[in-house]
Amino acid sequence: LVIAVENEYPPFNFIDEESNEGVGWDYDAFNYICWLINCEPVFRQTAWDGIFEAQAAGEFDVAADGITITEERAQVVAFSDPYMAIGQLLLVGAGDDRFANIEEFVANEDLRVAVQIATTNEEAAIGLVGEARVDSFDTYGLAVEALLSGDADGVVLDNAIAPSYLAQHPDDLVIMGEAFTTEELGFIFQQGSDLIEPVNAAIAVMRADGTLDMLFDKWIAVSPEG
Repeated sequence: LVIAVENEYPPFNFIDEESNEGVGWDYDAFNYICWLINCEPVFRQTAWDGIFEAQAAGEFDVAADGITITEERAQVVAFSDPYMAIGQLLLVGAGDDRFANIEEFVANEDLRVAVQIATTNEEAAIGLVGEARVDSFDTYGLAVEALLSGDADGVVLDNAIAPSYLAQHPDDLVIMGEAFTTEELGFIFQQGSDLIEPVNAAIAVMRADGTLDMLFDKWIAVSPEG
């Protein structure tokens, strides 16, 4: 089973610096899914930009990358059942005294937001501050680097991945306020794929046997201190 992952989206998928191997929520999830449905997982690193078109063309069997389920995307690819609900957050620099809350951030037209291109985070940021104040990057790592370097004033990102960046930069980054959207994540397939039904069955087993909770606790529910 060829599984597309970005390897730039911690904690869902990334390259471990010590082992130089791909790790994360998606790796653990599909290792377990393949154990359930009798397949061998082969993870293929794939750029986020163009991943929906590549999946629609059948370049891999499934993509796992913390992908939000939307009606627009469902016109191009097929989704699994949702396996997690997430929300969008605003990540800002620690000690930035130009604003005290999201409302003040939005009101200050000099402030810019960095995001990953072609994501629902990008859509949320545009809805929050307007397209003219949003800068889009190829990866979330680059968006966060823009914030750290002062080239951006905030980053809109999922509450599932925010703890990873907070753990990496506990003295430099903070979350401003609460999540301001609610979304569901799913795996994507080529339309009509015969893998959808068995993967959905595996998700149901993982929900029932506690595996989804275990993976959430292992990879998502971490403190800012790591």
